[in-house]
Amino acid sequence: MSSKKYFLASCALGSLIIFSSHAWGERISIGVGHQSMVTNTVAGGIVLEKLGLIEKYLPTDGNYADVEYEIIFRDYDSGPPITNQMMAGNLEFGVMGDYPLIVNGASFQATGRNETRFIAVTGYNRQGTGNGIVVPVASDVHSLEGLAGKRISTPVGSAAWGMTLKALRDAGLDGDVAIVDQSPPVGVANIAGNRIDAHADFGPWSEVMEFRGTGRKIFDGSEAGVPTFHGIVVRKAFAERYPEVVDGVLQATLEAQQWVEEDPMRAAVQLSEWTGVAKEVLYLYLSEGGISTLDATIKSEWVDALEYDHALLQDERDIPDLDFDAWVDDGYIRRAYEASGLDYAADLERMVTPVAQNSDLSPAQIWFADDAIVEYDSVADMVSAYRVAEDEGREVYATYVYDHHSGIKMFGKAAFFSETPAGEVVAFMKRADSEAYIADNGGRMIALAASDEEGLAMTN
Repeated sequence: MSSKKYFLASCALGSLIIFSSHAWGERISIGVGHQSMVTNTVAGGIVLEKLGLIEKYLPTDGNYADVEYEIIFRDYDSGPPITNQMMAGNLEFGVMGDYPLIVNGASFQATGRNETRFIAVTGYNRQGTGNGIVVPVASDVHSLEGLAGKRISTPVGSAAWGMTLKALRDAGLDGDVAIVDQSPPVGVANIAGNRIDAHADFGPWSEVMEFRGTGRKIFDGSEAGVPTFHGIVVRKAFAERYPEVVDGVLQATLEAQQWVEEDPMRAAVQLSEWTGVAKEVLYLYLSEGGISTLDATIKSEWVDALEYDHALLQDERDIPDLDFDAWVDDGYIRRAYEASGLDYAADLERMVTPVAQNSDLSPAQIWFADDAIVEYDSVADMVSAYRVAEDEGREVYATYVYDHHSGIKMFGKAAFFSETPAGEVVAFMKRADSEAYIADNGGRMIALAASDEEGLAMTN
């Protein structure tokens, strides 16, 4: 059999000329547009690139015996540029969030010539966590209602933008809050500089701001009641010409998901080196009970959510119609599951939700710099251990707890803690929930760090 040749290219936006000679016995260009800094997409992009997984699964016999593959990864900070490059014929695959996926499918169908197919999911959160609204950490705003008459920035057209529109409508604030279009890096910088009242973004940006201590979440995507997820689209013409290549890319994606799940701490550390996102933030998303679930199946709930999102986009942005029956195609991912020896039907039925998934998990963790991650039987035990470490000068990377109401995993440093008279400690995402718990059960609010207790006492 002929030896295979692989050409791998990786670049930032706008810095690569892509060859697109698609002929048997010559070169097949596999261009993947992805978002390395978006946690739900890592299995469809950066992990494939860095571990060289696509190369393992590409066909090398029959019609592909003499093919040379050119594998190209292009990294973006949002989905719309990926669609633009796919429409220009410069990318074959796109990995993006739910709203950009819809725009992709509708925009292609509207041309009357080219189309894409939605073929797999890379990661999801059933409740919608990952999207969130953050205010500067020193802001006096603690609820959505507190944004009335203020400005909120968000990447317009993103899942976070859609969440924001729905949240404002549900709260009766539609028209009372000015929405400004800002990319994630700009919005994050403006929160840190106190130049915007609030910023809404997709994962992991809300948690990046919390971890840096520049922002505080006042609204979690789970409160909007719409799931959030990211997935893969492929150009229809490419998929029909090279279906075995598409199957191979999806087999590689399945292995990438398994690689993350096998050792989330290893994945968080490695991905941090590759992307620049803090390992502590990545672990929050990718660990057991974390914000992201890596599951490639196309569930009916995702299609329902996409149809809801499409209606919203048509109201707000006047995007074209989308024939979902034609656009959604789970045939490729089903074949990839079968080739990988995995049970598609079982994964299709499995749905991870925070409350159900987190109920049996350790309620709190500390990631020590010198001793990996330690789990505790109670939040009170974790707080006590953290304070001992503080006294000893022992370095702590991060602490993790679950919100008492929703079961959502979050940073301990971002939580509001209520301590009952019996010494039980409960963590909350929102200050108002912590205060309500104390009103019902007695006790007081406490800080994670003993050094912060005096300042907290002044606000109680």
